Amino acid sequence: MGGLDVSRSGRGVAVALALILLLCVACGDPEQGETGTPAGSADGTPTVGQAEGTPVRGDWLVLQMLSDPENLNPLTSNDAGASRVLSWLFPALIQLDYEPLEQKPLLARALPEVSEDHLTYTYRLREGVTFSDGTPVTAEDVVFYLKAVRHPLVNAPHARNYFNSVADATAVDPQTVRLDLAEVYFRNDYTLGSINPLPRHYYDPENLLEGISVADLNGWDGLDPEPKEKARRFAKHFNEDFQRRPMGPGAYRLEDPDRDWITGERVVLRHRDDYWAQDQTDLEDGWVDRLLFRVINDREAALVAFKSGNLDVLSLSPIQHHKQTGSARFRERAGKHRELSGSFTYIGWNQKRTVFQDRRVRQALSHLVDKQNIVDKVMLGLAEPVESPIFRKRPEYNQALEPWPHDPKRARELLKEAGWTDSDGDGILDKEIDGQRLPLRFELISNAGNDERKKVGLVVIDHFKKVGIDASFRSVDWSILLEKAKGFDYDAVVLGWTGTAAIPPDAYQIWHSSQAIAGGSNFIAFKSEEVDRILEDYRVEFDAAKRKVLYDRFQEILYQEQPYTFLYAPEGVTAWDRRFHGVTWYPGLGSRLNEWWVPGPDQKYP
Repeated sequence: MGGLDVSRSGRGVAVALALILLLCVACGDPEQGETGTPAGSADGTPTVGQAEGTPVRGDWLVLQMLSDPENLNPLTSNDAGASRVLSWLFPALIQLDYEPLEQKPLLARALPEVSEDHLTYTYRLREGVTFSDGTPVTAEDVVFYLKAVRHPLVNAPHARNYFNSVADATAVDPQTVRLDLAEVYFRNDYTLGSINPLPRHYYDPENLLEGISVADLNGWDGLDPEPKEKARRFAKHFNEDFQRRPMGPGAYRLEDPDRDWITGERVVLRHRDDYWAQDQTDLEDGWVDRLLFRVINDREAALVAFKSGNLDVLSLSPIQHHKQTGSARFRERAGKHRELSGSFTYIGWNQKRTVFQDRRVRQALSHLVDKQNIVDKVMLGLAEPVESPIFRKRPEYNQALEPWPHDPKRARELLKEAGWTDSDGDGILDKEIDGQRLPLRFELISNAGNDERKKVGLVVIDHFKKVGIDASFRSVDWSILLEKAKGFDYDAVVLGWTGTAAIPPDAYQIWHSSQAIAGGSNFIAFKSEEVDRILEDYRVEFDAAKRKVLYDRFQEILYQEQPYTFLYAPEGVTAWDRRFHGVTWYPGLGSRLNEWWVPGPDQKYP
């Protein structure tokens, strides 16, 4: 999130989310880009910054994180900060080329061989690829990834669901892996291609999963006692021992966790001099010597750091974009890029709480939220109201959805229908529940350091109070918020899901009832048998028109049920230091940071 903004997408500024992958369409902007054209070209072509000259190695790239990564285990972490760091450490078998939007090999040496029935995928690995300790990447490391992600005791439910169709995985030879599927999944080209090989020798030093197959782990209940006990030991070690010690085959590494990861301060990644694809940005090498992620959880402090040269890239708030970064001095030093993002902000109603189990209450709360006012006053016009988790520019978006009306009168009617009245005249609605009369009272929380969400929270609780709802708002530290979300330990929350680019969405991770578990992404505990059937049928349907019908109905149900009050899709504005060359902004995808470089005379850091 920026909210649970979770992703493994490459080295882009627009960090992707592997859960709702949405197509973003660029929007024009009055700010002029490097070429003199509006930033975020509306014709679908990339916006290019300083690109002249031959790239050279050197300098650091200093980036902001709002909070420390939850952890840096490549499977059990589930937040945006971790994803941004890990994306530099764990390249995938296949990558998405930003221009054109087509798949191309990365750790694999070619696209997979796929059987006619779509039930067998065979990948052949590129020669010479090594992990950061110099050990070669083999097919066994791909199999090991699938063993870990399919292991029911590994804390990775958010990732595991994408590999439900994998029946087994076999290392045919050191460079060839065959994946056998139990069922088709229309996005398997992308999902299986996203596998990040994990060093088996490092993450399973006792070789506890030796002799235990992916098929065995899929059939956990039938596993014999001895291998099951070994598998239990593996899961315990994997979950606990590698939260600060990642190792992958990427161009950068966390060299010394004690030195390079200081809680509340920074994470530093250092370039590998022995990277197997030196100077090949198409194979995810980068030009800078270090990536410094600075933890700054206050946006005003971050802007001060950017203006003083202590940050190189910054996501600007609406007021920062409109009011604080328009001077000639700022434009001389920094470029700006703006476009509508595939992410969205929402209020989630925890249906573990009795009060939110009645959809009339959720509908009433949504009627009390003036989305357009929030867009105009909080986001200063840098957003669009939304009614669905599907990005409106995607063909899967249900165009029949009408804007949910701001209608306090209808809200009062719905609350009364649901039995909420002010029986004692104290100005607060109440209702008898399980023999006890309770006030309509709840707390809305969001992550500290996000001013927009704080403003949203304060605006909406003011509207709630006007109809007799005793609501309060509180900002909490990101790590605390994550724990609360994982354990359903909250009433309501203002958060966001981040999406990106170019492939059809799959909402299973967030909306299927199987994901309403501790640590899952359905942390509002929304459950619907019809939605479950739709999400399951959608995954195995290869006809885009039929998938469209399924998702139209899916969105209708969410619209009726209002498990989220969908708020807005923001327009992102990113500022960057002009000393960097090779800066290209790809519509809907952001910029590939590994392409950025600094000429020798302009380099700031030794």
